[in-house]
Amino acid sequence: QVRPVESGGGLVQAGGSLRLSCAASVSAFIINDMGWYRQPPGKQRELVAVITSGGSTNYADSVKGRFTISRDDAKNTVYLQMNSLRPEDTAVYYCNVNLRWGNGNYWGQGTQVTVSS
Repeated sequence: QVRPVESGGGLVQAGGSLRLSCAASVSAFIINDMGWYRQPPGKQRELVAVITSGGSTNYADSVKGRFTISRDDAKNTVYLQMNSLRPEDTAVYYCNVNLRWGNGNYWGQGTQVTVSS
């Protein structure tokens, strides 16, 4: 079973930076898209950024220019570099791994990011 495992969350002051990591327990050969989503308190889960197997990226408007998604297929890992953090970025951040050929879509357990003003 695929079990994405996130790390790197924490508490940071506004303007600071954090880097999230997510390792997938499956060969990169079978991984299609990898992405990050977040769920702010009292709100629905929303897309933050996604990266395809070919390296194309897509970002939510609210994070463009501040966040960068990347992946290392040798390590089956996706990263989210978050700079210029704002209090409104406070949320539980979830990693998503989408597999090729109908082999499923998997979520990590989530990691808390809290940005203080």
